[in-house]
Amino acid sequence: MKLRVIRAARMADAMAQLRAELGEDAVLLSTRRIPGGVEVTAAQEQDDEPLVIAPDAARPGRAIPPDLARHNVPAALAQRLAEGRLAAALGAVLGFAALPLGEAPLLLAGPPGAGKTLTVAKLATRLVLGGAKPLLVSADGRRAGAAEQLAAFARVLDLPLAIASGPAALGKALARRGAGQQALVDLPGCDPFNPAGARLLAGLIEAAQGTPVLVLPAGLDPDEAAETSSAFRLLGCRHLLPTRLDAARRLGGVLAAAATGLALTEAGTGCDASGGLEPLTAEGLARRLAAPAHAVPRPDPAPAPPPPPAYRTPVFPPAPKDRPR
Repeated sequence: MKLRVIRAARMADAMAQLRAELGEDAVLLSTRRIPGGVEVTAAQEQDDEPLVIAPDAARPGRAIPPDLARHNVPAALAQRLAEGRLAAALGAVLGFAALPLGEAPLLLAGPPGAGKTLTVAKLATRLVLGGAKPLLVSADGRRAGAAEQLAAFARVLDLPLAIASGPAALGKALARRGAGQQALVDLPGCDPFNPAGARLLAGLIEAAQGTPVLVLPAGLDPDEAAETSSAFRLLGCRHLLPTRLDAARRLGGVLAAAATGLALTEAGTGCDASGGLEPLTAEGLARRLAAPAHAVPRPDPAPAPPPPPAYRTPVFPPAPKDRPR
């Protein structure tokens, strides 16, 4: 993917230059006003150029630790993590940061089905238990039942909920929140390689003026996870929140996604809205990588039927003797 930043005095001039350099298929990622004009950021997919922001090239001769090989960690990344103690190597190679909760809206982005709505519910529950009343916003107008699912959580937690059908509506909804009120925005699931989907998501992120966080399920193929996270990074994501960490048997996709430049924050570890989020640290991630593979659950065997009772010849009592009359 080719990324281009264009500055011009007028938006019309910037768009004309954009079409001239990248063509009609360019994806408009963001626009903003700068002193003296406007700044436009756009991208163009190229089949001959990989999107992955790859780690350093693999160095021959260094063995990949068995734990990392079992998790399908890409060879180049695994060899970088093989230098010294695993926790220390994870902290040196990957980024770790607290979830960026604050006055800026928190925008949960990711592919369809990644667990964004449940993550919003978990974060909202945490804030409510801490005495805050965040604003919940559903910007997912395409997936059937998305707003209804978030509305159910809002009713249980007694929280305000706004439904935004586009960038303009999202901006208005966030403008009406109280001073210092945290907003949690459930963005629509997006295929970042689809120009129309990427353009819509970029518009929502720009309208919200918040902090986008990539929600990505654990257990993905490492190459696909790296390409997906790289695409969302171009859209503005700088933090990564993996979900289904408790159910994934291979964590190579999580490491490959983080290696593209996203800071690991927290991880989803269950379906319980009152918990199920744990902060990610280098030490904790190292323990998960070194833990034995999850045993595949098997159903308990059906109890064997009781053996038939042994046959015994019935014994009848002797007939009573005749009594004398």
